[in-house]
Amino acid sequence: MDGDSAESERFVKAALLGVAVAEETRRLLRLHFSPAEVGADGRVHVEVPYPDSAVVETVLEVAAECFGQTHQDALDSLLQLAGYDDDSLLNRPAC
Repeated sequence: MDGDSAESERFVKAALLGVAVAEETRRLLRLHFSPAEVGADGRVHVEVPYPDSAVVETVLEVAAECFGQTHQDALDSLLQLAGYDDDSLLNRPAC
């Protein structure tokens, strides 16, 4: 396998892992989404119990570090991926 092929394969594997992590995070958030509290500022409070909270926290930590974001920015991105945004690519049905 040449270098370009190996690099392409790693990129594909990383993309698949990213989609799997986003999908699992979406599942966890949706599992605990209802009932949710909406604050006066429009923010939604979702209580995620342990051990699911440890998974979500770790994903937020890694995303924030990888993309140079704050935890809130990473959470906003995850919520978009989780389907709380009409434009989420993960809302499309599986083929």
